[in-house]
Amino acid sequence: MTKLFIFDMGGVLVRRFDILPSIASLMGLELESLVSNISDDLIPLMEGKLSSFDFWKRFTHKSGIIPPEKMNLMIDLYEPFLDGNTEKLIRRIKRFCPVVCGTNTISEHYEYHLKKGDYQVFDTVYASHLMGVAKPKPAFYQWILDREKVNPEEVVFADDLPENIEAARTLGIHSFLFTEADVFEKDLARAGIEYS
Repeated sequence: MTKLFIFDMGGVLVRRFDILPSIASLMGLELESLVSNISDDLIPLMEGKLSSFDFWKRFTHKSGIIPPEKMNLMIDLYEPFLDGNTEKLIRRIKRFCPVVCGTNTISEHYEYHLKKGDYQVFDTVYASHLMGVAKPKPAFYQWILDREKVNPEEVVFADDLPENIEAARTLGIHSFLFTEADVFEKDLARAGIEYS
C-alpha cells in the first residue's frame, strides 16, 4: 500500500527552471564551457555547503571570467512557471495520500518559490540545501523516509532525471521518470499503483 508520494520540483511541478543556458548566453559562453567550470561546485551549492557568492567566486578563479556585478544570476534569470496539470494531479493524490516535495535546490530558488506560495500544494518540502544532502545520494531519500516514517516499498517517487530515479530504485522506492502528468498517471496504472 502506498503511504507517501515524493515529487521533484524542477522539471516536474515547475517548468522553465534551468537558468544555465541563459547564464551561458549572457556571459558569451557555450553551455558546455559554463558547465565544465561549475560542475564540481553544483552539488555543494545545492547541499548548502557553498553560497552563491562563493560559487561565482570559484567560477571566476577557474575560468578567469567575472560575472556581471549588478545582477544576481541565480535569481534575475530565473523565470519558472507551475505546470497546471501536475499541480492538479498532486492535489488529487493528496486527497488520499500525503505528498511531499523532494528537491535539489539553492537558497535563492527555494525562497523564490516559498514567497510565491508554490510549495503550498505539498504537505512538506524537503530541500537539499537545508538537508545538507542532494539527489542522487541515497542519504537524500533515506532522510525523507526516516522523517515520514515510511518504508521504501510504501513510497512512490517522481523525478525528471534518470540518475535520481535509479538511485531511489536501489533503495526499493517505486520510482518513475516524469515527463507529463498524464504519462505519470498511465505509468502508475501500468505498475498497479492506486492512489484513490
